[in-house]
Parts: sequence; C-alpha cells; structure tokens
Amino acid sequence: MTKILAPSIALLLLGMSGATAQSVEGQVFDATLAGQAVLPAATVVAAPADAPTFLKQAGKFTTADRLRTTELGKVPGMDGKRPTNAGLPIDGQSVQGFSGIRKMPDGTFWSLSDNGFGSRATSSDAMLMLHHLAIDWATGTVDRTETIFLSDPDMKAPFPITLEGTDTRYLTGADFDLESIQPVADGFWVGEEFGPYLLKFDLQGRLQSTHATRIGETKVISPDNLTLKLPDNPTKPLPSFNLKRTGGYEGLALSPDGTRLYALLEGPLYTDGKVATTEDGRIGLGIIEFDTAKDDWTGRSWLYPLAEGGEAIGDFNMISETEGLVIERDNGAGRATEACKSEPAADCFATPAKLKRVYKIEMTDENAGKAARKVGYIDLLAIKDPNGLAKQGGRDGTYDMPFVTIENVDRVDETYIIVGNDNNFPFSAGRELDKTDDNEFVLLDVADFLKAK
Repeated sequence: MTKILAPSIALLLLGMSGATAQSVEGQVFDATLAGQAVLPAATVVAAPADAPTFLKQAGKFTTADRLRTTELGKVPGMDGKRPTNAGLPIDGQSVQGFSGIRKMPDGTFWSLSDNGFGSRATSSDAMLMLHHLAIDWATGTVDRTETIFLSDPDMKAPFPITLEGTDTRYLTGADFDLESIQPVADGFWVGEEFGPYLLKFDLQGRLQSTHATRIGETKVISPDNLTLKLPDNPTKPLPSFNLKRTGGYEGLALSPDGTRLYALLEGPLYTDGKVATTEDGRIGLGIIEFDTAKDDWTGRSWLYPLAEGGEAIGDFNMISETEGLVIERDNGAGRATEACKSEPAADCFATPAKLKRVYKIEMTDENAGKAARKVGYIDLLAIKDPNGLAKQGGRDGTYDMPFVTIENVDRVDETYIIVGNDNNFPFSAGRELDKTDDNEFVLLDVADFLKAK
C-alpha cells in the first residue's frame, strides 16, 4: 500500500543532509557525448489527403482568448517574457514535441508527437502522430522515414472525439495527450496524460482499445478526464480527481519478454489532499503494472522517488527484467550563467535548469508497493565532449541539455543510450534566449552507468 504522509513531514524529510540525499540517489556516473543529431524546430508534415480541411493548418486556437486565427504566424511563440522567433498557426502539422522513444532491432527508432500546443483548448487542430526515425550520427541528421496519423474509426474512445462526425475520424490533441510509446508486433502501446489512459493502436494507427487507470481498486483520474462532470448547481460537491493537470503517463516501459507494461505517472497521486510519499518521505510517482495478455492492470505498483529539486519525469524504458532508465527533471530552462538578476526579462533565463538527469532504477518483487531503488544517475547538464562533437550546445569541452522538457531515453546497446528533448514548438527556448529549441538527439557513452548494480 502507498504510505501517505502529511506535506509538512514530507518536506522535512526531503530536506535531509547532503550525505543521506546522495546515498538514496545512488552513484553519479560520467557521460560522454558520442554523437548529436538535430531536427530543426520548424519541421512540418502535410496532413493526409483524406483529412478534413480543418487539419491543413495547425495552431489556429492559440491566441490568449483561444479564438480562431488563420493568419500564419500571428501568434508569437513566447517562453515567459522571451520571444522565440516562431509563431502560430502554421501550414501543415508540426513535427515536434517528441515525447517518448524506443529503439528497434534494426537501429531505427519510434517516437511520437505529444498533444500539440499545451492543452485541449489549443490543440483541436493538432493531429496525433507516431514517427519512425532513422538517425545518422555521422552526419548529425534525423530522417523521418514514416509518419502514422492516429485515428479512431471503430469508435473505441469512450467519449466523443473532436472529429466525431467525419469519415476518417482522425485523433487530435483535444482528444488525447500522447506522451510515451512501446512498439509491439501488432501495433503500438501508448501512454497518455488526459485520462490518464493506456491506449493500443494497430500498425495503421487505428485505435484498438482504451484502458482507464487503476492502482488496485483506486481509480486514477486527472482534471482533464472527460468522464468528470461539473454539477449543475454551485452548492453541490465538485467531482473528485487525484492527479494534478498533466500528471498522467509521461513514461511507459515494456518488460523484455513483452508480458508486462509499466506505466509511470508524471505527478504523484493525492489522497485526502495529501501527496503520496515513500517510506522515507520522498514524493513518489506511481509505476503501475499492466498484463498485456489479460489486457488489464495486475494490481502491482511501485513508487518512483523524486530527488530533492526534481519535479517530474520525462521518459521510462526497461533495460532488463528489473532495471529501467528514467529521465527526471525540474521545470527550469537555460543556463545559470544567463540567469535573470532580478525580474524576468527578454534577455535572461528566469528559472535556469538545475536538475536534468537520467536515472537507473531497480524494481523487484521485494520492493513492489514501495520505492524503486535508484542505482545511480548521469547529469545531463554536465556531459563530457572532449572531441567537440556537439553541433550545438557545446562549450569548453562539455555539452548540456538545459531544456525544460527532456522526454526521450532508451538504451542503444551495452555502451550507449539515446536522449532527446521535447521542444514544445514554438514555446520553449532553453538553448538560446531568443530562439525556439530544435529537436536535439544525443548518443551518450555511459558504459559504467549501464553496468552499475
């Protein structure tokens, strides 16, 4: 059972000594840059020929009042006080927001674009897509070899979708917020945030099933879950939910034998207003086990313990029956050397990045229902680059990833992992003060980290 502690106790325990904090976080390992590939931020793909005209442009509802605009680029991309030199709407669909990655046996990768432009209200014209990527580390290029546009022709979504009355029934960012992916022989498992739901698509991207979330008998519900209904009378009680907005599935891992999925929430569960914590008081995010043969939750779960300063996870992949890789991050962006001296402004980073890590964790039968063990981590703000391989982001023999959201990690082989950012086009500018982030993928040499026990 998840142990619940009062927030004041949790905060007290989170303020442990440096020595104790280091031990619970595991050992720090070096990472060395072995390659970098960049997909430009402004990369777009045309909507399918059979898509409604409504989908030929994306970002038409991103004004402050959410009213329609069709003038290209009229809505400037902003990261806080800083313009990002890009705007909405755009012609076509934005290939951005990479939020989950999985390496395939042939060396290619599957990834996905998330919900679009940050919310249901802004993303009804953003198509949901899966991308098959071939990365050439020698040339530093990313080739999108295939894009699958997701749809719901058999009405498997448990609610009316945005394009309910169309023949093609393409899915959009007003229907689901896709954040994690696992390709399998007959299609794709996808974790999403709004429900949160676990979704199954076939190889053509057609929705096959939706699975509402449970931990044991507890239903997991976010404020974006469309089954929630406001009362007609303000004196009546409001519907209950136990996740913060955007606290749904950010990570989805698959066991090596394919029999289990492990869905990792981005935010903690709340019970009676109290946040879920581990036995030593750290805030814990639920890792929930799903049986792929039975198409149901097993009732087993673990807690992923956030580090002091950690605010969310970004991606999750298993590398053995009991070990996985998890991205953990804060909500900062940009280098500390360019931090604002006082009030946020256009020429400085208001909240610089401080914690961007990849952890190796261990989940066993013995610690089921408790905290997964953190074996160790690498620091994505201090990657060695002795050979000057960074095409962007390199400085004084190092490379860093000071992005607000880093949401792609998987093992490539026994030596290397791949890591990539979600660039939130056109709203995130963490690499430069005045330029929207590109999609950066890096190959990291972390042999000792992968072998750590």
